[in-house]
Amino acid sequence: MPRPLVLCSNDDGIESPHLGALADMIEAFADVLVVAPERQRSAASHAITLHKPLRLTARAPNRYSLSGTPVDCVYLGILKLCDRKPSVVVSGVNDGFNLGSDVFYSGTVAAAVEGALRGAAGIACSLAPGAANPDAAIRFAAAVVRAAIAEPIPPGTVLNVNMPGDATDTYQWTTLGRRLYDNDIAERQDPRGRPYYWVGGGPAGHEHVDGTDCVAIAQGRNSITPMHLDLTDRGRVATPPWVVDGFRVMVGSA
Repeated sequence: MPRPLVLCSNDDGIESPHLGALADMIEAFADVLVVAPERQRSAASHAITLHKPLRLTARAPNRYSLSGTPVDCVYLGILKLCDRKPSVVVSGVNDGFNLGSDVFYSGTVAAAVEGALRGAAGIACSLAPGAANPDAAIRFAAAVVRAAIAEPIPPGTVLNVNMPGDATDTYQWTTLGRRLYDNDIAERQDPRGRPYYWVGGGPAGHEHVDGTDCVAIAQGRNSITPMHLDLTDRGRVATPPWVVDGFRVMVGSA
């Protein structure tokens, strides 16, 4: 039997040392293909490039950079470069957490989600920024990938993994928490007197709800949050909140 195939990407760019370290560890138990953005693409979310060409550059055997977003990398990697469907699409390890509502903005998470949309399992891995001991965290990320291959998680599932900056042998299955940020738009002027803007403030803590990823990280534990791609509020479908005046509501396919 051939070894399982793992497609690796990120949003920090092909030069990220965390990406290379994780790919090297995964190669101990799986074949690895790396396709990552040629430059930093943090907070790209699920953007995909439709209106300009993408340039692919071979950096080393089975290691490529692409002039696109993290989602472009996974899309092209699966449909063009993979010789078989990957068992897992791994994104990261990101230099910075992706906790709570960060998952809606994160290019790291979006790459894993694209893998899930393409029929694989997706694993997004993120680490405390400027971590003092990244090797221990990257070993945990590789161990999660190994476990997900040995006991496969269903295609279409995404695991959002976050790791503190200090070495720990503990982890927790969690729910998404709510990370807080300073809402900020800084207005400045360029040398010609025209205004420009910097959007987004820094982190300002989190809501303390036991069992969430934010709290697990604050307690020094690795966090694994399983997510699925169905955003439907099924309770609202079963019990609609109101009727639309002047229109008939239909139920089912009848």
